[in-house]
Amino acid sequence: MRVGAFVLAAQFPGQGPGEALHRAVRTAEVAEESGLDAVWLAEHHFVPYGVCPSAVTLAGLLLGRTRHIRVGTAVSVLPNVHPVALGEQAALLHLVSGGRFSLGVGRGGPWIDLEVFGAGLGAYERDFPESLGLLLRWLREPSVSASGERFRFREVPVVPRPDELLDKEGPEVVVACTSPRSVKLAAEHGLPMLLGMHCGDDEKAEMVTLWRTHARAAGRPSHEIEGAGHVSAGVAQIADRRTEAKETLVKAVPGWLRQGLGAHVTVDGRTRSMRDPVAYTELLCDLHPVGPPRLAADRLAVTAERTGITRFALLVEGSGDLAATEENVRRLGSEVLPLLT
Repeated sequence: MRVGAFVLAAQFPGQGPGEALHRAVRTAEVAEESGLDAVWLAEHHFVPYGVCPSAVTLAGLLLGRTRHIRVGTAVSVLPNVHPVALGEQAALLHLVSGGRFSLGVGRGGPWIDLEVFGAGLGAYERDFPESLGLLLRWLREPSVSASGERFRFREVPVVPRPDELLDKEGPEVVVACTSPRSVKLAAEHGLPMLLGMHCGDDEKAEMVTLWRTHARAAGRPSHEIEGAGHVSAGVAQIADRRTEAKETLVKAVPGWLRQGLGAHVTVDGRTRSMRDPVAYTELLCDLHPVGPPRLAADRLAVTAERTGITRFALLVEGSGDLAATEENVRRLGSEVLPLLT
């Protein structure tokens, strides 16, 4: 079982972006010191929900600050960028880190980002499969051309080639999946899924089963299907008592959610509903490893048994406080991980 930290660089009420980013960097450093498997970095634009606008940029910094831990994006918002530009950055980070970089990509949302970056609503609603296909070809082939509806260019060489590492084919690519359509797309390419923290074990198990069905139908090899390496996002808050851990999150998380998610603006004025922040926080506490070390380990083990997923990206900054976050990560590494082995 591989447990990593999910870092959103969340800006809690009363904090500035610099404080949130400093906490994000320290979380990654402490995660490596504590023996965690990976750090997964979120990307958001124009909202305090997360103040990292470029997950690949922050990943480059953290790969330079660390020596062993895997660093991934969760996710880079593919509709906002050209797939070749993102592929070049992924190849660069893969090569200079010795293969420690994972590229997670997703569709994002119908947010004003699409207007600001000039991609348009079609990049979100229609063009994600084309963008993903072009990105994968860039990471796997020596030269690439494009003749799709969105991207058209003559053949150019891939420089640098991400497969220059002798024992690596290229950076791992993970796809954030929130719908049957995205599950099918990931499965057809044989790509592992990143499943959201709002999903329970039953829903995640159904998505893994659906992924396997589509992967078999697409002719993916059995070893690839069985060893897909899906990632389950969640929340971890370790304390001596469950009530203490839950109180920490219920005290801090709703204000962050209310401020952060409330700042989203849709590109086309469509209405959207926001979950009740307190009820959502309580749901997260019920679904994920929130409580004493033994409870947290058992919660992760149950999820692994029910879903078949053995990789976790756990939000550890739910207190909103740097010292508390560092302690949470250290306890996750020193008190929970040993129980999982």
